[in-house]
Formats: sequence, structure tokens, C-alpha cells
Amino acid sequence: SDDALLVHIKVIHAETRGGYGWPRTWKELLARGIRVGKERVRKLMQLHGIRAKGKRRLKVTTDSKHDLPIAPNLLDRQFDVAEPDKVWVGDITYIATDEGWLLLAVVIDLFSRQVVGWSLRQDMTRDIVIDAVRMAWFKRHPRKHAGLIFHSDRGSQYASEDFRDVLAQCGITASMSRKGNC
Repeated sequence: SDDALLVHIKVIHAETRGGYGWPRTWKELLARGIRVGKERVRKLMQLHGIRAKGKRRLKVTTDSKHDLPIAPNLLDRQFDVAEPDKVWVGDITYIATDEGWLLLAVVIDLFSRQVVGWSLRQDMTRDIVIDAVRMAWFKRHPRKHAGLIFHSDRGSQYASEDFRDVLAQCGITASMSRKGNC
């Protein structure tokens, strides 16, 4: 019956976390030994509003088309660091939530690969990266003249005057990747 078939469809939909549309659901039903026509599966799924989630689109977080100063690439893709608090790296990413998008800025110590600072906000201003670096600074208390490098992409948040001032106050040297190479 349609009710029994609908139970199987809903199980597959739940198991795949909404990843299958009717064609893959139909193939999965056949693989499980449930003989059914594809049109019947399509119509049942449509009737009950069961559909695949769309692919999440890539959200670009880097605005590198700005006239702000770009720091030289001091890291030069040398990601192996011998001791803590020598190289920190930072980036921003979007996080999808039920209430909408949030932005997460993180600071990672390349030696331990641990997150040493972070900031979560709804807007992508320079404050998100400033807060993340300040958290890392207060959490780790690196020596001011130890040659700590902070490496990031060329985003306007990292190139802003306010962010560069925070790095200077902490005795941190800025480093940025070359264009198109995060």
C-alpha cells in the first residue's frame, strides 16, 4: 500500500538526512528489495512534500578587492612550526543555523593546531577578527618580542587599519597569502 511504501521512503529520507530526491530514493528502495515503479515514488514524495535538500552554496568570505595595505607572505606555505606561539593563522567561515547565517573567525596556533581564539557574529566587520586575536592574546600571553607571526588571507578585515593596530600593540607581525591562495 502507499502508506507502507511511504514509511520506507521516510526511513530512507531520514537515514540520508534529506540527501536523496526521488530517483535515488527509488534506487535505494529497489536495492532493499522493494519492487516499486519510479513514478509511484516520485508522486508519493511530491504529494507528501518529501524532497532532497539543495546543495549549500559556497559563501565567499574574502574581500580582497580593496586599497588597504597587504602584508608580505612571511609564512610561504611552511605550515610545520617547531614551538607554540610562533605562528598563528586566522580565517573566517560561515555557519548555517536555523536562525540564519553566523560568521566564525578563528585563530589557530600552527604548532598545536589548536584554536586559541575565536569570535562569532552576525556581521563580517573587522571587529570579528580583532576579537578573535584579542582572545588568543589574552588566553596565551605570548612574549611581545618573540617574533609571533599572524598569517591570513588578504581580506579587508585583516588588512584594516584597526586590525593592524591591534597586531602592532601585541607585537605580532602580519603575513598574508598571495592572491587567490588562502
